[in-house]
Formats: sequence, structure tokens, C-alpha cells
Amino acid sequence: MPFPFVVTPTKQMTERDPGELRKGLTMLLPRLRRFGIALTGSSDEGDDIVHAAIERALSKSAQWQSGTRLDSWMFRIMQNIWKDRRRRQRTDREKQTLEMAATDLSVDGQRVTETSLMLTRAREQFARLSDDHRMVLALVVIDGHSYQEAADILEIPVGTLMSRLYRARETLREMIETSPNRQALASIR
Repeated sequence: MPFPFVVTPTKQMTERDPGELRKGLTMLLPRLRRFGIALTGSSDEGDDIVHAAIERALSKSAQWQSGTRLDSWMFRIMQNIWKDRRRRQRTDREKQTLEMAATDLSVDGQRVTETSLMLTRAREQFARLSDDHRMVLALVVIDGHSYQEAADILEIPVGTLMSRLYRARETLREMIETSPNRQALASIR
């Protein structure tokens, strides 16, 4: 279970000690990266969002309220950056290659192909979910936040989060089950 990073206010914090903020950001990096990858569907783009969020947090450090959850503040910054980028342009999905399966005789090519198709289908369908559904799935399912923590991060009631999470899971399941790739995969077998 992830631990929220709360910096307790000290005399130094009233003077906006950048060292405390930097320390907190360093401790949050793995979680921020996971969240960035979940939002974007790509490690490169996720890293770009993390980088941009850290730059923004450091440049706007006066806006962070000491004694509050740094992770919530950073997740909100990342969400805003991601939404801004999505408004400006749609990103192309990276395609996975099967070169390793072709060169390695010990790899079961059919199994690798089926797994690759299933993962590609899941990523494609995840990318088609609404922003709200992607965010709740990313926070609860991928990053492992409790319902209460995710609701606090998104600044919504827990009941709303639970409802969105249920709808997101159901929508994703239905999308995967009815996708054309599923029928193509069935015909391979």
C-alpha cells in the first residue's frame, strides 16, 4: 500500500525550504512514474509528464501548502498536464514488435503473439476510456491506492469514486470482449 508523503510544517517550511520539497519529490518518483505511465499508456510519455510535473512543482513551490499531501498535489499537477496535452494533440500509440520471438527458437511464437494481441487490445481499449475512468483505474488498480486515498486525490466523494470505478471496469471489460481483435484472436486458435 502506498504511503502518502506529508511534509510536516517546520520553521524552515515557513521560509519555503526547497530541500524538503525536493526530498519529497525524490521519494515520490516511482509512484509518479507509475501514474504517468498509467495516464499516457507509454513509459516515454509518462516520464515526460513526470518531468513536466516536477518542473512545474518546483517553479510553483509557493503554491504548495506545507503540511498537506505532496502526492495528491503532484497527481493533480500531472492530471492537468496530461489533460492539457490531450486537448492540444492526440498521441499515436506505440506498436509492439515480435522480433524477439522470431529470432529466439525457445519462445512459443503463438503464445507471444496471443499475449501481445491481448495486451495491445487492453491498451487500446484503456486509451478509449473517458478521462475520469482512466484516472480512477490508474489510481486504484495500477497504483494501489485505497478508495479513500483516490477520492481525496481526485477531490471527489468516495461513493462517486466507487461508482466510476465500477463503470470503468465494466466498460473496459465490455470493450475488450467486443473488440474486433478478440474475434481475430479466436480465429487463430
